[in-house]
Amino acid sequence: MWHALVSSGIISSRGSMRFLVDEMLGSLAKWLRILGYDTAYFPRMEDNDLIRLARAEGRLLLTRDTQLTRRKGVECLLVESSEVEEQLREVFRRLRLPANRPFSRCPLCNAPLQEAEKASIKGRVPPYVFKTQEHFSICPRCGKIYWRGTHWQRMRRRISGLGFDKKPNL
Repeated sequence: MWHALVSSGIISSRGSMRFLVDEMLGSLAKWLRILGYDTAYFPRMEDNDLIRLARAEGRLLLTRDTQLTRRKGVECLLVESSEVEEQLREVFRRLRLPANRPFSRCPLCNAPLQEAEKASIKGRVPPYVFKTQEHFSICPRCGKIYWRGTHWQRMRRRISGLGFDKKPNL
């Protein structure tokens, strides 16, 4: 499957993959973004529009809909599990993916995050966070600000527990 995805343009020469996730896999979309993958998600999009978008943007369509995977002209991956951690394991195992660049994309809107100078976010985060944190990222699209607090530490442990830290043998 890997070689077919490279030849179709879904996987770039650098190995990064772009996904389109259907409405049944919203939590998976969020976690793929957290793990650094460009993941489009439009929960109310019709099947024909999903297929057109996947083709136009060179994205692999992830779905739990077996009928959608039978459609011609689009690369799809049927996700069988109903639980998000198992879905992640399934996608990473079947596509032989590493964790791309964890915490480099906005989990809400998918834009690449940018480092923010501490002074530029004063008054935009709680005072305690501003006082105790030194490193911040900001989403240039939605304006959400991120820092490495306890929530970040819990997500990091969760990612480590999934076993995505190692690059696959290709």
